[in-house]
Amino acid sequence: MLVFYRQKYIWCMIALAAAPRLCYTGQAGGGSVELRALRYFLAVAREENITRAAALLHMTQPTLSRQLMQLEEELGVKLFRRSQHRIILTDAGVLLRRRAQEIVGLAERAARELHPAEEVSGEISIGSGDLKSISLLADMLAEFHQAYPLVRYVIYSGNSDGIKERIEQGLLDIGLLLEPVEISKYEILRLPVRESWGLLVPEDSAFADRKCVTPKDLVGQRLILPTRELMQQEMLRWFGPYAEQIQVVASGNLPYNQAQLARKGLGLYLAIELDCAYEGLRMLPLSPPLESSTVLAWKKTESFSAATAAFLGFAQKYIKRISDHPL
Repeated sequence: MLVFYRQKYIWCMIALAAAPRLCYTGQAGGGSVELRALRYFLAVAREENITRAAALLHMTQPTLSRQLMQLEEELGVKLFRRSQHRIILTDAGVLLRRRAQEIVGLAERAARELHPAEEVSGEISIGSGDLKSISLLADMLAEFHQAYPLVRYVIYSGNSDGIKERIEQGLLDIGLLLEPVEISKYEILRLPVRESWGLLVPEDSAFADRKCVTPKDLVGQRLILPTRELMQQEMLRWFGPYAEQIQVVASGNLPYNQAQLARKGLGLYLAIELDCAYEGLRMLPLSPPLESSTVLAWKKTESFSAATAAFLGFAQKYIKRISDHPL
């Protein structure tokens, strides 16, 4: 099994901007792996064919084959299974592909961010869930982009736990997180938006004509909940004395997927109320209301690119402005 130390990612992200070699520590060899070799590996993994990958890389097939064999020797594992028509990744190869994508991406990003420029430019990576707050974030990005037109944005969709993990790995600069969430490691900017929860039910459900839904109404009903443990705890508090009587049939972290389960009658889905309608479903408000707040979060000790630092400063002023003078 391959062992990559996350601390190495950050060191290599900076070092690779000026040097072509990647530090690697593993069970076999303990040598170094070139960033170039990882690019070769990713090309073959993507094409599943050495000849096609060699053509894309503008090199000969024997040369590419030797590079792959050398990579396997340095790592001490087999990365490919060769069949008659294509090349298949082994379990170790699948793991390396994921890590190589992260490392190559970090190296390319570091090179862009460290490249001198007269104007603020570069890339800001932001993680967010499916939230109403994304509309406010979009407003901020649109206004910020007018002042900094050379900045690019990468938006990653996921839940708060997944976003925090990617922030820790250095793959995201900022996260738009739904509370409750553990934020002791982060600087935060709380947004003036409340996310309301509701019950998503099929239009032909016995619940569809109700004006609202109470905890008692859901006793004995099959329910679909978010996967996040902290959010489930919030919901159990909302259920109060009925918490032990609820029946959870499914959970997940992608609202659209859970909505499809609800549409097919698997269960009733407790979800964030969004400004979009799901076909065949109706959103019912909860009584008493259940609301969550959202925050922009970033690592306290992080040294940011000029673009990210500029956006964080802008975001704090923007939120103060609209809080002092609400629309």
